[in-house]
Amino acid sequence: MQLVILYQSLRFGVHLCNNMGDMWGESARVAVVIPCFKAARHVRAVVEGIPAWVDAVVVVDDACPQGSGDVAAEAGRPGLEVIRHERNQGVGGAVASGYAHALALGADVIVKMDGDGQMDPAQLERLVAPVAEGSADYAKGNRFGAFESLKAMPPVRLAGNSILSFLVKAASGYWDVLDPTNGYTAIHRDALAKLDFKRIAKGYFFETDMLINLYLCGAAVTDVDIPARYGDEESALNPGRAAVEFIPKLAKGFLRRVALRYFVRDFNMASVYLLLGLPLFAFGLGFGAMEWADSIATGEPKSAGTIMLAALPLIVSFQMLLQAVQIDMGNVPRKKPPHH
Repeated sequence: MQLVILYQSLRFGVHLCNNMGDMWGESARVAVVIPCFKAARHVRAVVEGIPAWVDAVVVVDDACPQGSGDVAAEAGRPGLEVIRHERNQGVGGAVASGYAHALALGADVIVKMDGDGQMDPAQLERLVAPVAEGSADYAKGNRFGAFESLKAMPPVRLAGNSILSFLVKAASGYWDVLDPTNGYTAIHRDALAKLDFKRIAKGYFFETDMLINLYLCGAAVTDVDIPARYGDEESALNPGRAAVEFIPKLAKGFLRRVALRYFVRDFNMASVYLLLGLPLFAFGLGFGAMEWADSIATGEPKSAGTIMLAALPLIVSFQMLLQAVQIDMGNVPRKKPPHH
C-alpha cells in the first residue's frame, strides 16, 4: 500500500513539473494572443519564450509590412497558429480576432502580450494565476510595483503613464488598479463573453476601453506586479497624437460609465451629489467669472455678499463632488468566487 502511495506521489510530482498549468485544475486551458505590427525583430523570441504549459499561442499578423506572422511561424512551437489580416485593424482589432480564435480553441484563460519583447513570458504563470484560480476576471501587469521597474522606464514614458493612469482610473472606475494602461493582461472566457467588441475601440484606446466596458459588466480586475522590459523595440504609437485621441474618448467613456452606473442601473447618494453638485459648481464658476470680469472692466471691487454668492456654491459643490468620488471609489467591482 505504501509503495502504491509513493508511486502515485512521484507520478503526480512529475506531471506537475511537466505541466505547470495543472495547478489550476485540468479544465483550465490557457492561450496567449500576440498582436503583431512591425514586430519582426522580436516576435520569434517572444513565441519561443512562452512556457510549454500554455496550450495555444495565437499570433495575429495585423497586415504587418515586415511579415511578423511568417517570422513567428518559424518558431515551430506546438499549438502555434498564425492569423493574417489583409487590412490593418489596429491593436484592438488584432486582439479581438485573437480572442475569438482562442475561444474557438476552447481556452479558459486568454493572455494578451505584445510581440515587441517588452512583456516577459517568464511572468505568465503569475499573471494567469488569479484568473485561473477565480479570484479575478481580468488581471493586468503592474510596472509600478517595484522601484527597479520605475528606474528602467524612460522618464518621459513614466510621466506620461502616470498622468494617463489617473485619467483612466477616473474614466474606468477601477481606482485601485495602479497601472491601467499596461497591455500585459489575462482574461477569463466568461468575462469575454459579456463584452460587446463592436463597442470597444480598435486602435490604441483598446486597453482603456476594455476597462471601461469590463466595469459596466461588473468584472473584478486585479494588479500583478510585473516589471516591463525596454529595448530597441519600435513603437507605432505617437504620444502627441495619442493624447489628442485619448482625452475626448476618456471624457466620453467617463460620462457613459457614470450615466449608466448612477442614473440608469442604480440611483444612490453619489447620484444625488452629482445632480446637486454639478449645477452648483457651474453656477459658482460662471457667476464668479462674470463678476470678476465686470470688476476688471469697471475698476470697482465687488461686495462681500457678491463674492460669497460665487464662492459658497463652489465650496459646497466641491465637497459634494468629492463625496461622489469617494462613493465611486467604494463601488469598484470586487473579486468574485472561483469559476466553476
